[in-house]
Amino acid sequence: MAMTREDIFTEVQEVLIDALGLDDDEVTSEATLMGDLGAESIDFLDIVFRLEKAFDIKIPREELFPAEALMSNPEYVSNGKLTETGLAELKDKMPHTDLKEFIADPDVNKIADLFTVDSIINFVEIKLNAA
Repeated sequence: MAMTREDIFTEVQEVLIDALGLDDDEVTSEATLMGDLGAESIDFLDIVFRLEKAFDIKIPREELFPAEALMSNPEYVSNGKLTETGLAELKDKMPHTDLKEFIADPDVNKIADLFTVDSIINFVEIKLNAA
């Protein structure tokens, strides 16, 4: 039986509570992983591992959180902002993320804000529907 978005949220919420040692009321769909939930880049590996286990899906390392690869490519970043090429790559790599606000001001310091609970839910939903 297919999971509803609500089921996916509940499971993602559990993963984040366990991985980051949070209370369930802290994990809302709008919460950003780093800013709101205090995740650090090292936590992303644990989160990916736990998501794979919880949903029985495979998540390649750069697929859910592709920012590191983007940031290290000089073709994608100029003067602290993503270039047009970088934005195109971000859109391609993160179809599960709402990029509207970021595109208006593509400051690399704001990339972390793109990693929200909601973007993880969207990502898992896409993965499950593709399976």
